[in-house]
Amino acid sequence: MEIFELYSIYNQCSGVSTDTRNITENSLFFALKGENFNANDFALQALENGAAFAVVDDKNLKKLENNKLIVVDDVLKTLQDLAAFHRFHIGLPIIALTGSNGKTTSKELLHAVLSTKYNTIATIGNLNNHIGVPLTLLRMTEDTDLAIIEMGANHQKEIELLCSIAQPDFGFITNFGRAHLEGFGGIEGVIKGKSEMYDYLQTNNKTIFVNFDDAIQTDKTSNSTRFGFSVENNSLANIQITNANAQPMATVEVNGIEIKSKLTGLYNISNIAFAVTIGQYFNISLENIKEAIEKYTPQNNRSQWTKINDKNILLDAYNANPSSMQVAIENFNHLENSSKLMILGDMFELGNESDKEHLQTINQVIETKIPTIFIGKHFFKVQVKNDVIQYFKNIQDLFNQLKETPIKEELLLIKGSRGMALERILDKL
Repeated sequence: MEIFELYSIYNQCSGVSTDTRNITENSLFFALKGENFNANDFALQALENGAAFAVVDDKNLKKLENNKLIVVDDVLKTLQDLAAFHRFHIGLPIIALTGSNGKTTSKELLHAVLSTKYNTIATIGNLNNHIGVPLTLLRMTEDTDLAIIEMGANHQKEIELLCSIAQPDFGFITNFGRAHLEGFGGIEGVIKGKSEMYDYLQTNNKTIFVNFDDAIQTDKTSNSTRFGFSVENNSLANIQITNANAQPMATVEVNGIEIKSKLTGLYNISNIAFAVTIGQYFNISLENIKEAIEKYTPQNNRSQWTKINDKNILLDAYNANPSSMQVAIENFNHLENSSKLMILGDMFELGNESDKEHLQTINQVIETKIPTIFIGKHFFKVQVKNDVIQYFKNIQDLFNQLKETPIKEELLLIKGSRGMALERILDKL
């Protein structure tokens, strides 16, 4: 079946489904495959549950002669091709973003800002990969004014693929950090992989939003159409951000207007600045930008403040890599309280750099002199003895100690990779 024929069918459906447990009535079902599942096996069930058609690539299903089954060579490739065709057909402006840290926060802030004036859709949650990006694109309708597409990657050529599908008109990279080092092959690989977005935008004469305080961003976009900000009074910047601080919430000033966010840490200043800058580019007033940013509340364990009994807890258990861990520790060190404790979990996907990066984090913690609990086999392996540091191989070992010795500190930072699920600690306080 040609893609334009499938597009005609898609336009008759209510949307797209990929999970038989959550079928939307009259939707177009795509039978995707993964390491541990093959949705071809559930295509008929999807139809029974309300899907109008099912796109499959198991050739044996042809024998059923069911006109509701659309047999293709590769379901995933067909989903991506359909999304690209839809994006080209609908033709609305798309802003893409990637980066090592801050992608989701930047996306959500930007969505809040742009939604004050435009009918805007954005990537839901972290659906930012080779499946999530097409699904987001297929949510666009004729009523949509703007789309914000978050792009994640842990290998080179992934951003290149996602840009070829989404065909963005604008884009930005939050930062280049020490994340997914195993897949990218070190920090230079990270820079090269993330910069595939710049390559697409430059080749197609599109606009790049830039943090002019980031030397790599400034250098790599020097021959591009660009619009950006500076916190450090860089003369190249279109938007000057002043009075940036975080005690404890990130606050900035733009043209004399103060914006007080509900985000903690100086590391969120650039996320706020991107939202301000892009909002200004799209002719949104600073008053509306201020209101949108100040109303935004972080969720899903991303730099959330929570209170349990007498303890104020900064919960950042959604993810961690060496770069985000470094700035989180720096930020926590600057918070004013004499009764502080950090609980830090292992960082994943670091490959051969794992021992070095975990040891570097331990040494940074020792310099702060803040009492710290490290959890996980990676920190345990490279531990350095220190009077205010404890190491636990796993979270259960910590729980066993807490039964005998409860935490007494008043201000806590909890941060680790998603797989560590450190939010479980909250139930033990």
